[in-house]
This record gives sequence, structure tokens and C-alpha cells, in this order.
Amino acid sequence: MTDMNMIEIGARLGIFFVPFLFALCFHEFAHAFVAKMKGDRTAEFSGRLTLNPMAHADPIGTWVLPIMAIVLSSPFFFGWARPVPVNPRNLNHRMDMFWISLAGPMSNVLLALVATVILALLFAYSSSSALVQLMKTFISINLFLAVFNLIPIHPLDGGKIVEPFLPARWNLWLLENQNTLSIFLLVFILMAGHMLAVPVLWASSLLMHLSVQIAHFFV
Repeated sequence: MTDMNMIEIGARLGIFFVPFLFALCFHEFAHAFVAKMKGDRTAEFSGRLTLNPMAHADPIGTWVLPIMAIVLSSPFFFGWARPVPVNPRNLNHRMDMFWISLAGPMSNVLLALVATVILALLFAYSSSSALVQLMKTFISINLFLAVFNLIPIHPLDGGKIVEPFLPARWNLWLLENQNTLSIFLLVFILMAGHMLAVPVLWASSLLMHLSVQIAHFFV
């Protein structure tokens, strides 16, 4: 592998993997933080109330698959972190799990909005195309994580978000068939994952336009 290829891979790791890793960690931290606010400190006692990547990383989902996708220039870029442990017996209300689960996707929406403001400042005051590309990638990654995790299937956050609003027998069926649904989810990602790009591209375009509008206030 030539030095040029190594530099190119290093650049891609910086633009894609670093934002991805931070977005994953912040997502899991948000789950742990809201769980603590709702009375369950299981995640905190497990060392998960942190932004330290090593506390949340899954060997395959956080390191191997994403880095391989970047090194091999694969169009399929995907990964995950270890789920934050939550003990429902420590919660006071049936809706607590709803808020804990919702915290993950909403944390990624928050990061996308913060990145939009930073992007506006870059448009106004910086000529660095690398930083602009980094923020654009960061926005897209966070929006993808938010949209993906809102799919209402266990073990994704969306499965727990819809749980309080479904009949008990439906929730029981979803839990009993979680492994089968996980396989279905993986097949969906491999065969039709591009469908998730539709809302992500729409939301990304909206935030890019918003960043340009915000930039006008600074110039």
C-alpha cells in the first residue's frame, strides 16, 4: 500500500469514522443520562455514563465493520455500539423507558443541529473545505443514526419507543420474536438500506439550507 493510499485512508477515517464514533458514544451516553434522571443508575454503575468510546464500543460493530468499510471504500457503511443496560424495576413510570429510548435518536438530532450552526460559522468565517466536509458528514451520520434507530423493531430504540402505545399482546410478540426480527432487520439493511437515505438526504438538505441562511446573519 502506497503512502498516498495511506494518506487517503487516514483522511477518510478522520472524515467518516471519527464523527461516527462520537455520534455513537453520545447516543449511548444520552440513554445512560436520561436513565439516571429517571431513577435507574445501572448504566452509571456499569461505567456507561461517559463519552469514552472504550466504554461503549462493540468490537465488531464499532471497530471492525466501520473501519473495514472505510479502508475498502465500501458503499455499505454501518455499525453499532453496545446497548446501555437499563433495569426497568428501578423506573417509576411505564413511560420512563419511552424517554430513555427516545433520548438516543434525539441526541443525534441535537448533534446534527449543533453541527448545522458550526457549519454556518464555517461558511461565514472559514475557507476550510475539509472542515465544511467534516461537518456535512457529521450531520448526515447523526441523521442516519436517528432515523435508523427510530425503526419500530426490537432491539432498536424504536421498538421501545412504540411499546407504551401498543397492546400488550403485540409487545409480547415483538419481544418473543426479537431474534427473528433482528435477522429481518439485517436483511433489510443489506437489501433495502438505501431507503433510509431518502429521509436522511431530505433532512440533510434542509439543514444545509438552514446553515446557509444562518451564515447570512454573520456576514
